[in-house]
Amino acid sequence: MTTVTTRAPAARRTSPGLLLTVILAGQFMAVLDATIVNVAAPTMRADLGATGSGLQLVISGYTVAYAMLLITGARLGGLFGYRRLFLTGLVVFTAASLMCGLATSAGVLIAFRLMQGAGAALMVPQVLSLIQVTYDGAARGRALGVYATVISAGAVVGQVLGGLLVTADLFGTAWRPVFLVNVPIGLALLAVGARALPAVHVRRERGLDVPGLVTLSLAVCLLVVPLVLGHEEDWPLWGWIAMGLSVLAFCAFLLVERRAAHPLVPGRLLHAPGVAVAASSIFLVMAAYGGWLFAMALHLQGGLGDSALRAGCLFVPAAAAFGLTSLNWKRLPAGLHRPVIVASAVVTAAGELALAAALAGGGHGEPLLEISFVAVGAGMAGTFSPLMAVALARVAPADAADASGLLAMMLQLGQVVGVAVFGTLFLSLAPSAHAATVTSLWLAAVSLAAGGCALPLLRTRRVNR
Repeated sequence: MTTVTTRAPAARRTSPGLLLTVILAGQFMAVLDATIVNVAAPTMRADLGATGSGLQLVISGYTVAYAMLLITGARLGGLFGYRRLFLTGLVVFTAASLMCGLATSAGVLIAFRLMQGAGAALMVPQVLSLIQVTYDGAARGRALGVYATVISAGAVVGQVLGGLLVTADLFGTAWRPVFLVNVPIGLALLAVGARALPAVHVRRERGLDVPGLVTLSLAVCLLVVPLVLGHEEDWPLWGWIAMGLSVLAFCAFLLVERRAAHPLVPGRLLHAPGVAVAASSIFLVMAAYGGWLFAMALHLQGGLGDSALRAGCLFVPAAAAFGLTSLNWKRLPAGLHRPVIVASAVVTAAGELALAAALAGGGHGEPLLEISFVAVGAGMAGTFSPLMAVALARVAPADAADASGLLAMMLQLGQVVGVAVFGTLFLSLAPSAHAATVTSLWLAAVSLAAGGCALPLLRTRRVNR
C-alpha cells in the first residue's frame, strides 16, 4: 500500500495555535450538544407535545448517529482530506442546528438531531487527525491536553449554558436557543477555518470498506439504541434481542474485516504499542465519566431539589480540576507518564468513594461533595489525557484517520454506555436516598477497572515521548 502525504503550500504558514483553536471549537460544540439538551427537555416536551419515547429520541438520536458514524467519518477524512471533511461536517452540523431550532414538531426535531449527529461524526474525527499530523513530541502532548480539557468543559458547560438559556427565555423562544446558539459560532468557524486549516491528508491506495461500514454500523446501532431507549420503554424484549444480535453483528464485523482488502480498522493499528489497551481503558474511563455526570445531575436536581443552573455550577470545580490536570500532566518526569494513568484511576475511585460517603446522609454533604468532585475531575483527566497520548504516540501519519476514528468511537460509546447503565442503575433505585451512594460505589469499581486495563502499559517500553 502506497501512502502520500500532501500539503498545500499555504499550510506551512498556518498558525498551529489558530488551527488548534478552530478545530477544538468545533469539538467543543459537538460535546456541548450532547448535554445542553438535557436541561431543556421538560420545556420541549410541553411545547411540542412529545411523548416520553419521542423526547428520549430527541436527546439520544444525536448520540446514536454520532457514535455509529465516527469511524466512517475518520475514513472519509483519510480519503478526501481532513480539512475538507471538517468543514463539510461543520456545515452539516450548523445547518442541522438551525433546523432543530426552528422545528415545529417532535418528529422534525428528531430527524434534524440525527442530522446533527451525522455532521458531528464527519467533523470530530478530523480533530485528532489534524493534531496528529500537525504536532510532534511535547507539542502533541500539550495539544492533546487541551483537547481533553475541551471535552470535559463541553460536558459541564452544556448543563450550565442550557440552564441559562432556558431560564432566560430569550424573546419567548423557550428551548430553541440551545440549538440556535450553534449557528453564529458555526458560521464564524467556517469563515476562519476555510483560511486557517491546512489542506493536508494522507492519500492511500485503498477505498472505503463498505461491508465493514455496514456491519459495524449495524452492530453499533443494535447496541446503542436499546441502551438509550431501554429505561424509557421499561426494557422491552426487543431491546434485549437487539443487544444479543449486536454481539453477532460485531463477530460478523470481525470476520468481514479479516477478509477485507481495505479494512476499516487495519490490524496493524490494533497491534501498534498501546493502542488496544488505551482504547479499552478510554472506554471505561468515559463510561465512568458520562455515568457520573448524568447520575449526579439527576440526583442534584431531582433528589436534592437544586435548580438546573445551580446543579451545573456544582460541576465547575470538577471541570477546572480536569482542565488543569490535562494541561499540566506532561510536566511530570517522563518516567511517571505511564504510572500516572493507573494512579489517577485510583484517585478517581477514591473520589467516588468520598462522594458516596458525602451523599449517604441524604444531603449535599458539603464540603466533602466539592472535594470529591475535584478528585474525580483530576483523576479522570490524569487517566484520560495520558491514555490519548500513549495511544497516538506510535501511530503513523498514514493511520492517523483510522486511529482518530477508533478512539473517538470508543470515547463516545463509553459515554453512551455509561449514561445508559449508570442512569438506569440510579433511576431503578430512585427515590431511595441511597441511589446516588450505590451508583457512586459502582462508578468507583469501573474507575479501578480502567486502571487495571492500563496496567500492561507499565510493562512496555515508553511510548509517549
